Amino acid sequence: MNVWIAIVVTAVGCYLVKYLGLSAPAGVLERPLVKRLAALLPVALLAALTAQQTFSDGGSLVLDAKAAGVAAAAVALVLRAPFLLVVGVAVVVTAGVRALGG
Repeated sequence: MNVWIAIVVTAVGCYLVKYLGLSAPAGVLERPLVKRLAALLPVALLAALTAQQTFSDGGSLVLDAKAAGVAAAAVALVLRAPFLLVVGVAVVVTAGVRALGG
């Protein structure tokens, strides 16, 4: 039963957040700070999620094949490779490190 309570509370919370966003006055949304936050916040959240998924296992810090793949992708990005090539490099490096026992 506790799971259903959590689901209902989460659904109501999501609806209220959506409603607050829709009911915000246009003047508030046109402020430079709000525009800057709206542009940068998704990038920051995605970076944090990527870092958490790559470098943690439960409550501990790990450096494994995923970290090697992310590092290879970062190098490919610095070299201005196309996005599909960046993903491919990350996949190949991660698979290679795992195949070598890392």
